[in-house]
Amino acid sequence: MENHPVYIDNDPQSEHSTLNLGPTHPATHGVFQNVLEMDGERIISGVSTIGYIHRAFEKIAEHRPFYQITPLTDRLNYCSSPINNMGWHMTVEKLLNIQTPKRVDYLRVIVMELARIADHIVCNGVLGVDTGAFTGFLYMMEFRESIYEIYEEVCGSRLTTNIGRIGGFERNFNTKAFAKLRKFLVEFPKTLKEFEALFTRNRIFIDRTKGVAAVTAEDALSYSWSGPLLRAAGVDYDVRAMNPYSSYEDFDFEVPVGENGDVYSRFLVRNEEMWQSLRLIEQALVKLEKENSDIFHADVPEFYLPPKEEVYNNMEALIYHFKIVMGEIPTPHTEVYHAVEGANGELGFYLINDGGRAPYRLHFRRPSFINYQMYAPMSAGMLLSDAIINMSSLNVIAGELDA
Repeated sequence: MENHPVYIDNDPQSEHSTLNLGPTHPATHGVFQNVLEMDGERIISGVSTIGYIHRAFEKIAEHRPFYQITPLTDRLNYCSSPINNMGWHMTVEKLLNIQTPKRVDYLRVIVMELARIADHIVCNGVLGVDTGAFTGFLYMMEFRESIYEIYEEVCGSRLTTNIGRIGGFERNFNTKAFAKLRKFLVEFPKTLKEFEALFTRNRIFIDRTKGVAAVTAEDALSYSWSGPLLRAAGVDYDVRAMNPYSSYEDFDFEVPVGENGDVYSRFLVRNEEMWQSLRLIEQALVKLEKENSDIFHADVPEFYLPPKEEVYNNMEALIYHFKIVMGEIPTPHTEVYHAVEGANGELGFYLINDGGRAPYRLHFRRPSFINYQMYAPMSAGMLLSDAIINMSSLNVIAGELDA
């Protein structure tokens, strides 16, 4: 890597050692491993390995009907699983040419931006922990819990939400969900400002992060980086802005861009993205009020499982339920790709369909898997302590590595 220091060992008396950084090392943020060649505390070279979860989600998905794949997507980036869920639903809707109502799109924006905030709370909070500051992490966790309580009102789940359905949501948002959401919008900005004040101009934090693991825009693009990491390197790319989905084109928001791609820039970009997510949620609430309806799913009975009470009491609903479950409704012979802006970057779903009830082939473009490939080469020449900080700033989620 041209922009990273190349470590040259000129001491013939030095003895190198091998360090396994993971898969059970307490400093690694997930089940993955780096086999490092060390000269004292400095890294000479490394090899990254994955495969400790071995879940085979893509192959499992090829043996499940479309509507049963959502729980698998939950377990990719489980820190922001609703974004995964919505991305998958929109992929199937693209395959089936389903147009969702505006109200569904706005509800999805709310859920996805809440998930983005929850993910960035974890990432930036843990980055603070790894630089020796525990307070910010504990302070922000209260509001991740607040987001989870909103999820609970919408779908009954918290971490792996299985939220929504193909065509919309399983149920409408209740009044408690909106009340908790508005309470969050009032209380969280104050805490976010205090969190920024703890770190943004903190001399210890700046010394530990500024200039560490700096990546040029050229290197970031050559490694196919996306998301906050790419934007921190100075590349103005966000799927929501470049290829809008879920009516993001109806919203006014900024795409935060950094300067030198170091750990400090990544921290600042994620903080600013939380502010932009709050801005998007507020706009979505205003748009929902203007919609003045209770629609929460598209009118596609061929692919949307009817409510159980209707199945028990209505013959037409029973027929649709049977046909959906048994896969008796034909689907197009085609292939589609759909991407959303996940918390860690472009989350894509490449689906090849042969007309059946399950994908013929399915591939997840997991941003953490792609972002992580640069970790070992960019760590050469770093001190081990800086490599840990770098790992924190990449926000590598093991669930996205091993699908």
